[in-house]
Amino acid sequence: MEYLLELAVSPAAWVALATLMVMEIVLGIDNLIFISILTNKLPVHQRTKARRLGISMALIMRLGLLSTVAWIVQLTEPVIDILGQVFSWKDMILIAGGLFLLWKATTEIHHSVDIKTEEEKTLSSTVTLGMAAAIGQILMLDLVFSIDSIVTAVGMTEHLPIMIIAVVAAVVVMLVAAEPLAKFINDNPTVVMLALGFLIMIGMTLIAEGFGAHVPKGYVYAAMAFSTLIEVLNMLSRRAKRKSMAEEAATHKA
Repeated sequence: MEYLLELAVSPAAWVALATLMVMEIVLGIDNLIFISILTNKLPVHQRTKARRLGISMALIMRLGLLSTVAWIVQLTEPVIDILGQVFSWKDMILIAGGLFLLWKATTEIHHSVDIKTEEEKTLSSTVTLGMAAAIGQILMLDLVFSIDSIVTAVGMTEHLPIMIIAVVAAVVVMLVAAEPLAKFINDNPTVVMLALGFLIMIGMTLIAEGFGAHVPKGYVYAAMAFSTLIEVLNMLSRRAKRKSMAEEAATHKA
């Protein structure tokens, strides 16, 4: 109890908490984009349940990993040497997760650009996955993102209560943002392609990190923010054109 009181009145602890919360929320965005795209492939009545289940599993996994901080630290220790390149368990998990993201995003892009009849498109967009398959894939990526998240937390602070608060806060934000983000992605087909592009970039970043090439997260998220801004401008432009065409059609009818 005395330890918690000391943390509560420590300015350094509050700064560490604020910084870590921001980092965890940003890392959670990657996880949320994947969950949103994947659950949108399910039948409508299963999507909300799958999203909540996926995010809940992410929270359980993160808290479970936090309870084994000593084991998490060991994940960063070298375990294998291949042609002079040393890999830890964390590196191999990140590489596997990155490859999975590349495969998944590339497959989804292929389905999006493949020429099909409208009926086939509608069918493939709603019944491509079963609930069990979707949850299995979400669980796999939850593990990758959770390990990345907890290793980041362990590297930023040594205080377990701060880690727990930051992780729970990030998952709560994910839970609140899940429905609006999934609806926005589902309602805007061009955003789906943009989000899949983000997943490819995140996958490549994970692979690079696994091979020891540190990629500053600021660069990655700045690129994502810039791309999102361009897409928003495109959406506003398309909306303005549709409105103009509708007004012209109304004028001609009059």
